[in-house]
Amino acid sequence: MAAAVRQDLAQLMNSSGSHKDLAGKYRQILEKAIQLSGAEQLEALKAFVEAMVNENVSLVISRQLLTDFCTHLPNLPDSTAKEIYHFTLEKIQPRVISFEEQVASIRQHLASIYEKEEDWRNAAQVLVGIPLETGQKQYNVDYKLETYLKIARLYLEDDDPVQAEAYINRASLLQNESTNEQLQIHYKVCYARVLDYRRKFIEAAQRYNELSYKTIVHESERLEALKHALHCTILASAGQQRSRMLATLFKDERCQQLAAYGILEKMYLDRIIRGNQLQEFAAMLMPHQKATTADGSSILDRAVIEHNLLSASKLYNNITFEELGALLEIPAAKAEKIASQMITEGRMNGFIDQIDGIVHFETSGNHQPIFCLWIYLAWIVHINGIMYVTCDLLADFTQHGIFRVHPCHGSTRSPANVGQ
Repeated sequence: MAAAVRQDLAQLMNSSGSHKDLAGKYRQILEKAIQLSGAEQLEALKAFVEAMVNENVSLVISRQLLTDFCTHLPNLPDSTAKEIYHFTLEKIQPRVISFEEQVASIRQHLASIYEKEEDWRNAAQVLVGIPLETGQKQYNVDYKLETYLKIARLYLEDDDPVQAEAYINRASLLQNESTNEQLQIHYKVCYARVLDYRRKFIEAAQRYNELSYKTIVHESERLEALKHALHCTILASAGQQRSRMLATLFKDERCQQLAAYGILEKMYLDRIIRGNQLQEFAAMLMPHQKATTADGSSILDRAVIEHNLLSASKLYNNITFEELGALLEIPAAKAEKIASQMITEGRMNGFIDQIDGIVHFETSGNHQPIFCLWIYLAWIVHINGIMYVTCDLLADFTQHGIFRVHPCHGSTRSPANVGQ
């Protein structure tokens, strides 16, 4: 039967007639090829594609028939459709400019097949082949935005946040032009996930928290976004930004429903968190959040150590490296290094005395007595200055006879000057 289809196509290519008549006859052949099965169907459809990309067939007819062809393929078995899609893309390539719309449709369908197979990278790369910015066809904003977001999401599924960020950045240039609220939500979700994967946890937390208030999002998904906001905040580096985010979440009553609320409460109240209290929370994290840092510790371990160090700075005026290491449950040298880094980055106030092996903490409370002492000393200096000036004046007045000084009665007016 495939041979018969090929023969019918050859005869039709050499015949003449109106575009409408020829298009109708090609559709009949396409229907016949679709009705076949197995290897016969595959060969018949390949023959049809070869005929459509042949320059002897009018471009008007080829475009119409390839569009019809693309609508039939999603109904075929995925294995057959995938092979036909690849064959079609290969045959169209020399004339790809003439069939941009059809190629885009084929790539979207092929990407869907790869996505069902969880072949995320191939799905993303197939979509990347659509010339959204460089082709002759002008795609609308929503189509381009949706495609870029899909590519970014697929790269995230493939654990490639670098490529995902590249395409979310392209989407960022378009999202303000779109009025599609659903696409806007998809953009925010994807952007938050990219920040999360790139370990920009505090920025991701802010995005997730914003999503948790969007009424267009289902309530269960809003709570899921809030959960991600909480997890990212806990994993973020200690500092003022994280403290503000902790306060925001702690005041949000919805957080009390979340399993990680206990950790949130300890962090907000500046309590020391022990390693054995983290096992349950660690199990909730996503794979990329369980990655290790350069020194071999996990992201969570690092975040909790920094939190505990900041909590210690509010409990102690100073502490030795050895004692600090014991408190943080890490070696003294590592404790010194982390403290030094946090002080250098301005995330903790204090200084390190390496000679004595002591970390000195400075907080707003520590500065107050020093400030008050400074004011007191300044006042003393000021009063002393007034006294010195007064003494000099008295000396001058006495010298010129304006005052007489009596040992028992102090300074009095001179009798000689009474009445003057």
